[in-house]
Amino acid sequence: MKLRQSAFMTAVLIGIVSCTTLASTQTARWPEQKANAWYAQQPWLMGSNYIPKSAINQLEMWQEETFDPVEIDQELTWAEAMGMNTMRVFLHDLPWKQDAAGFQKRIDRFLTIASRHHIRTLFVLFDSCWDPVPHLGPQHPPIPGVHNSGWVQSPGASALADANQYPRLKAYVQGVVGAFAKDERILAWDVWNEPGADNAGSYPKEELKDKTARVTKLLTEAFEWAREANPLQPLTSGVWAADTSPDGANLEVLQQIQLRESDIITFHNYSWPEYFQREVTWLKKYNRPVICTEYMARSVGSTFDTVLPIAKQERVGAINWGFVAGKTQTYLPWESWEHPYILNQPPVWFHEVLRPDGTPYREAEVSLIRQLTGVQ
Repeated sequence: MKLRQSAFMTAVLIGIVSCTTLASTQTARWPEQKANAWYAQQPWLMGSNYIPKSAINQLEMWQEETFDPVEIDQELTWAEAMGMNTMRVFLHDLPWKQDAAGFQKRIDRFLTIASRHHIRTLFVLFDSCWDPVPHLGPQHPPIPGVHNSGWVQSPGASALADANQYPRLKAYVQGVVGAFAKDERILAWDVWNEPGADNAGSYPKEELKDKTARVTKLLTEAFEWAREANPLQPLTSGVWAADTSPDGANLEVLQQIQLRESDIITFHNYSWPEYFQREVTWLKKYNRPVICTEYMARSVGSTFDTVLPIAKQERVGAINWGFVAGKTQTYLPWESWEHPYILNQPPVWFHEVLRPDGTPYREAEVSLIRQLTGVQ
């Protein structure tokens, strides 16, 4: 009897150790070899950050009352015609809190539409940019002449300040990632967009004073939550305004976490093409796939004409900000927060590829996109 008990206990312990080892393996950051093997199977990734023209923010895109699959289908038809194969799309924690099953169905429907157009989706889970006071229900109309006047953060300031809400945020991450962890329609998961952004030029009074410290703690946890769902897709969080000096000595703590935790390296660059090239070269030293998940701001030097050829040559994925001009008004420049374009339009659009009716803002840009993606 003692021998049988001993053998049984040994088997149980081996099982526990094996399960623990397996869980550890499954939830660890991808090795370089796995990340690069994954990337070798992808086409050159090219597309836009996407939100329908009728939505001012993520909530208006995803809430049941304003979710518009017909419009999404039309706009992704235009994207497919250019050869775009990727869309980066922002989710939000509040629709999951309100109705997880309904939100999941709408996400699935979006993926079905995108897949029909041969487009895979890079979903963003959290976002530190713009309005820190999100709310469910009807969203306010665009502020005339102002760039991205209704975009909201996830989590909002109240949830970020309240540790009692973190289990809810964990449930959101693991609920979404877990539901689609094996879904080949999803390219990857962007855990947090520009974590810690201070929004000093737009919402200085509403922002938490200790926001960076709170996000720093939560960012690592958010990666852990997503990994625990064991997705087949890689995890990432895009560095922005990074120090590209050889030793990276001035990298901020949040950017260090992003680079340390990401399976694939993503970044944002709205600068001149020579700086884009320099950042690509610097990021490639991490020996992982590199994808630019935000670029293209015409009036500050980041254009399709100059950036896309570099990205194609370097085999760096390229996802520009903005697809169809609409309620986000991101065809207006950032500085419209200081000087709204009410009486006059800016001399050149900032973001966006297409006008609301689907015609190109600039025909030569669409021709270049079609050429580089092989659609003629």
